[in-house]
Amino acid sequence: MINSALAAKRPASPLRAFLDNHASGGIILMLAAAAALVVANSPFGSSYEQALHLYVGGLSVLHWINDGLMAFFFLMVGLEIKREVLDGQLSTWSRRVLPGSAAVGGMVGPALIYLAFNLGEGGHPNGWAIPAATDIAFALGVLSLLGPRVPISLRVFLTALAIIDDLGAVVIIALFYTSSLSGLALAGAAAVTVALVALNRTNVKHLFPYIALGAVLWFLVLQSGVHATLAGVILALTIPLRSNSAKPDDMSSPLHKAEHGLAPWVTFLIVPLFGFANAGVSFDGMTVSSLAEPVPLGIALGLFAGKQLGVFLASAAVIRLGWARLPSGASWKQVYGVAMLCGIGFTMSLFVGLLAFPDAIALQNELKLGVLLGSVSSAIFGAVLLRAPGTKDAQRSNKRTSRDQGTKVHGASQ
Repeated sequence: MINSALAAKRPASPLRAFLDNHASGGIILMLAAAAALVVANSPFGSSYEQALHLYVGGLSVLHWINDGLMAFFFLMVGLEIKREVLDGQLSTWSRRVLPGSAAVGGMVGPALIYLAFNLGEGGHPNGWAIPAATDIAFALGVLSLLGPRVPISLRVFLTALAIIDDLGAVVIIALFYTSSLSGLALAGAAAVTVALVALNRTNVKHLFPYIALGAVLWFLVLQSGVHATLAGVILALTIPLRSNSAKPDDMSSPLHKAEHGLAPWVTFLIVPLFGFANAGVSFDGMTVSSLAEPVPLGIALGLFAGKQLGVFLASAAVIRLGWARLPSGASWKQVYGVAMLCGIGFTMSLFVGLLAFPDAIALQNELKLGVLLGSVSSAIFGAVLLRAPGTKDAQRSNKRTSRDQGTKVHGASQ
């Protein structure tokens, strides 16, 4: 009874709060995507398109969402990456090797399958990175619907994998999806980045100077030809993880303040808005043969087949070699189910796709079709597989993990 009372008073662990937040956001994202499809195929479809292409302040509404609001999404991605690498599930080699290997396999597999369909005549190889992404919110949303059937260790594995996957996507965008460059704007962006690093090095803990310089950085990166959302990642990497107490888990640190301030806005507004603005594809004039086109077929099979095979085979390899261990309380069947869920590309896949085919409306509709088909198939088949027997073991693992996390957080608060 005493232990139960103490546990009830303990704050939720940062990890549990992170998982719960993304899982809830994933469910809202599903609803936003479904709403976009309904509106796009209703009598309001033309109004939907016109509203997205209405110009405000020199940019279209769609442009403001994809280049403006999504910068906050990438800022949060950068904060998550920094926190996990310095003081989280990716802080040591032993913790990085399994999700890191799985993430690499999960990027290579889909890219190869996409290229297999798009290297020939009529193909569009520039979209090779579209199926290489995992939507962490969408995938965790599906996992949350399965309840205690899935060990928390698998949710942690999926989260770490998706964070590394996001890092890979950021690098890919920077290297392969950059238009003509402006040397002057790049020089200005570099100068602002140096100023941000100087703030970090001189131990400035107030967030305002970082946010102010971050806004300038976003504008300069937008003008430079590099995608503007990358300014969010650069800004995130300069925000200090530690406060004056020097404790990395101190919730008063600038990074934690920024992350917790951003989380509800990004998870429950910005990402669903992005999904609603970009998932709306009209099925008017489409036939079954439309799915056989190189772009949608390559994306759909890349997400559904390439992701699960790449993630699972890479995971199995490092576990068999003794470099990593199977997640606690999880079976190989459950690991394969999570590998299937990694085929939910949605947000990042749509984002990369719009960069790959910026001016080709027909190809944009095809890529949306492929992303939706691959992501929905991965979600359904992954969920079915994870509903397999083994619930009791997963429940025992969840209770043990929750107890350990509660003890750790309670001890850290002393």
